[in-house]
Amino acid sequence: MRGWYHSARWQKLRQAVLERDLYTCQHTGIILTGKAPAPTSPVVHHKVPHKGDEQLFWDINNLEAVSKEWHDSEAQREERRAQ
Repeated sequence: MRGWYHSARWQKLRQAVLERDLYTCQHTGIILTGKAPAPTSPVVHHKVPHKGDEQLFWDINNLEAVSKEWHDSEAQREERRAQ
């Protein structure tokens, strides 16, 4: 499952999400221009945690562009609450 993030298929899907979302964080509206690990670097986030579900993982409608800063704070907090 972790290997999915290193696949060419993921890189292509990730790029499609970033382009669809115009490199804009879907939660804060900031433009994602940074290079990791900058707070404004782009992260493609699963809206519904996939928890190893291959269909959820690859579903473009379950993905959104967010900033690293939002992802590392808010998204992680949401996932902890959901557990």
